[in-house]
Amino acid sequence: MAKITIIGTHSYKDKMEQYKKIWEKSGHLVKMPAFDDHPNLDELGICEYNREAVEWADEVHLFWDQRSFGTIFDFGMVFMARKPIHIVYLESKTFRGVIEKYMDTYIEQKGN
Repeated sequence: MAKITIIGTHSYKDKMEQYKKIWEKSGHLVKMPAFDDHPNLDELGICEYNREAVEWADEVHLFWDQRSFGTIFDFGMVFMARKPIHIVYLESKTFRGVIEKYMDTYIEQKGN
């Protein structure tokens, strides 16, 4: 049984909740702090809450659109805590993706 914390972009809430259920059905303990209700916490309190979830976990699973600053911040905590991370989903439609596709097209055109 593993303790898993799921971090990620809010737009993937449905995917993340489905993923969480799969792990819980397998007997694992799962936290998804981004969607916990904590109306009394300010911004610093939320960061501390998320840090506790990262510290608690054996491993962290990531859903990211490659734009969310909150997820970058959470990943920094994962990195600092030296926790294993499992990338579940990365959005391919990003500025980096556009640049890579442009370069691929440019190289193909130059090669012909």
